[in-house]
Amino acid sequence: MTCPKYTRRKFLGLSAGAIAGLPSLVQQAQAQLSRPVTNLFSAQSPASSATANVAIVPCINYGSGIYPAMKQMFDMLGGIAKLVANKTVTIKINMTTADFTNRFGGRPAGETFMTHPDTALALVQLLTEAGARRIRFVESSPLREGLDSILSRGDWDIRAFKASGKKVEFENTRNLGGNKNYSHFKVPGSGYIFNSFELNQAYEDTDVMVSLCKLKNHITAGVTLSMKNMFGITPNTLYGRNAGSEDAIGHRAPLHSLPEYDHLELPGIKQEQRKYGDSGYSVPNIIADVVAARPIHLSIIDGITSVSGGEIPNTDKNGRPVVQFTAPGIIIGGFNPVSTDAVATACMGYDDPRAERGSWPFQKCDNHILLAEQAGLGTADLDKIDVRGMTIDEAMFPY
Repeated sequence: MTCPKYTRRKFLGLSAGAIAGLPSLVQQAQAQLSRPVTNLFSAQSPASSATANVAIVPCINYGSGIYPAMKQMFDMLGGIAKLVANKTVTIKINMTTADFTNRFGGRPAGETFMTHPDTALALVQLLTEAGARRIRFVESSPLREGLDSILSRGDWDIRAFKASGKKVEFENTRNLGGNKNYSHFKVPGSGYIFNSFELNQAYEDTDVMVSLCKLKNHITAGVTLSMKNMFGITPNTLYGRNAGSEDAIGHRAPLHSLPEYDHLELPGIKQEQRKYGDSGYSVPNIIADVVAARPIHLSIIDGITSVSGGEIPNTDKNGRPVVQFTAPGIIIGGFNPVSTDAVATACMGYDDPRAERGSWPFQKCDNHILLAEQAGLGTADLDKIDVRGMTIDEAMFPY
């Protein structure tokens, strides 16, 4: 793979002393700002109304360094208190799979393909300090057990979360859960493939939606960042291969190959779209539809360590790994998911986040970032995004 305009980050290979230098970096970045944040994303506003400000901060290790790095990132964006104070905040994590036994290179899942517990706990602390009233972690897992039980096998210390000073909840949104009905979400403008979705009520009974994800490639979508992470909010009981039963736990294969599952009722689908079998078409377009229906208010992308070449440590038919361990040493955040994902894509070494299908990293799929921009969800034009903290060139780590 050849990605044009590579620039290795100047701090690549630095020791943990980089964290100690974070305040000076922040002061320099803040001194260079040409304008303040004047239109902080409203929890009730569509994503397109968010100011296109994105912050990048260095963070080379998990552990105690995450909290100050994330705090500086939020400060660069104007703070999060106006967004979360006295609000219910729902955090969609990036779990990818419930099988945590495949530890790539002997590393924990949080260091490679799933949301790291240290990142999540630092976020809980910052949300609590900003006045959040209620904090919930959600994911639609293909297992019948509770999300807290599942995450405990992925090295999450659930007791630490529940003892963090605020009531922290965990919900597996694969089905109705304890609710009597699903919540109906319309896609503004009718959508690309779906004009609406039926989702667990957790996605309606919230004031603020956060997407907490990893900086990764995706075999079907090119990249998986804050918007692709939301693909996983669709309940398995309605959009999985065994859809039709509240006990269903099957993978969301029907959303990847619509014609193959033509016998299933998929709530909200445009029937004329069922003929398309190319997952490189269906997945990106559905991503844009989901994010339009259930907007993201805050995107946080963990690029401390991750994987490139795919979204999970899989192997090819010969048993060889198809992904590589990466250590970009950054965290990226913003109030607009399109702009945040565009900046993150550029940090991965892809010079055009708005590239058409056929160009890296979208060589085999439609570009969901471009589709979201065309749907009016935000700008992916790097010239129109105020990047704060590190520059893209300083943060770049080629994938």
